[in-house]
Amino acid sequence: MRIISGKYGRRRFDVPTNIKARPTTDFARENIFNVLSNMIDMDGMTALDLFAGTGAVTFEFASRGCRRVVAVENYPVQYKFICKVAEQLKADEVLPVRGDVFKYLQNAGEKFDIVFADPPYDLPGFNEIPRKVIDSGVIAPGGVFIMEHPSTSDFSSITGAIDHRRYGSVNFTIFKIE
Repeated sequence: MRIISGKYGRRRFDVPTNIKARPTTDFARENIFNVLSNMIDMDGMTALDLFAGTGAVTFEFASRGCRRVVAVENYPVQYKFICKVAEQLKADEVLPVRGDVFKYLQNAGEKFDIVFADPPYDLPGFNEIPRKVIDSGVIAPGGVFIMEHPSTSDFSSITGAIDHRRYGSVNFTIFKIE
């Protein structure tokens, strides 16, 4: 895993071979972060990474100036890897949370400026995730929500959808929540 830019940029970490995740490719991650950087100034923002996997997106948010980044991951191998990388970077702004994303959304109790979700594409109810995230209230007014998805999913009709980006086989729908 490589952190692309910012204060932790160019750092590399060996991902465990037994990880149960489909990490966002460096190419797709670099491009979506370029889009986000042109939309918002991440400095001092709060971010939530749902289905955090390897934590690549989490650490990109932290590296680019987010003051608090919560990474929610259910699988122990991925969770431990995120904790290990946060410790190695001394990234105090990163808070790994081991648990179910949907339970977290029900009990979060805080709002975030940026929310990113990269669920497993075969997760039952996958196409309902954007509405669940938006309806949960975790996105602050004026906040941005990014949903990573396969090309077979179309979220353009959901209120707040403002952009769709495709990088190879990786698709992102960006929502602006008012």
